[in-house]
Amino acid sequence: MASKLIAIVAGVGAGTGASVARKFAAAYPVVLLARNPENFKSLAEEINSSGGKAIGISTDVSDSKSVQNAVEIIKKEFGPDVGAAAAIFNASGGFQRKPFLELSEDSFMQSLAVSATGGFLFSQATLPFLLKGVQQKSQHPPSLIFTGATASVKSNAQMSSFSTGKWALRALSQSLAREFGPKGVHVSHAIIDGVIDISRTREWLKELGPEAKLNADGIANDYWYLHTQPVTNFTWELDLRPAVEKW
Repeated sequence: MASKLIAIVAGVGAGTGASVARKFAAAYPVVLLARNPENFKSLAEEINSSGGKAIGISTDVSDSKSVQNAVEIIKKEFGPDVGAAAAIFNASGGFQRKPFLELSEDSFMQSLAVSATGGFLFSQATLPFLLKGVQQKSQHPPSLIFTGATASVKSNAQMSSFSTGKWALRALSQSLAREFGPKGVHVSHAIIDGVIDISRTREWLKELGPEAKLNADGIANDYWYLHTQPVTNFTWELDLRPAVEKW
């Protein structure tokens, strides 16, 4: 391992979360957060069997007690003074397309709970670790990276619940970038503009060929690129899309 610093990934599952965890596990012990243990169990086993270190913690990022429980487990596992090299927020409030007048309050609030409140709780929980990473001379600037979507900047019809949560997360990330960048923490927001190639989407866009979908390992490489930028060259936001994606 490159250091005693850790990386924390919230929203681990097939696709971006798993690929990011594998990428960062090559350099750091990784903490995998997801509500459903099935989303991180096999991934943690894979990383540990490959010579890395990974622990999974069942966590609801929209619940403050659940997030605080994760913090306590991290400190118990790695020590009270552990610092973080990276924290990646990949959780999402759920994608749904529905006419606004048919949208329930619960559905609308769920998107806000995960994307907005979850982003807030995750940031408050991980920024102290990241600031310790600054103090502990992390090889690369400690990084807080948020996964956004097309809906972060373009709110299409019947996408009000999903896009409201994603817009809120983007605003949060910009505020944190302005506050914590001068303190040495690199805060970034990545707009994932397109369909990610995972088993669930295997039949989507087949007529356009395999290059019509984003590659999850490619996204992980771009997150690593953000993480390794020096303090003289911080990127707040980048957007990623297949060459054939209309935008």
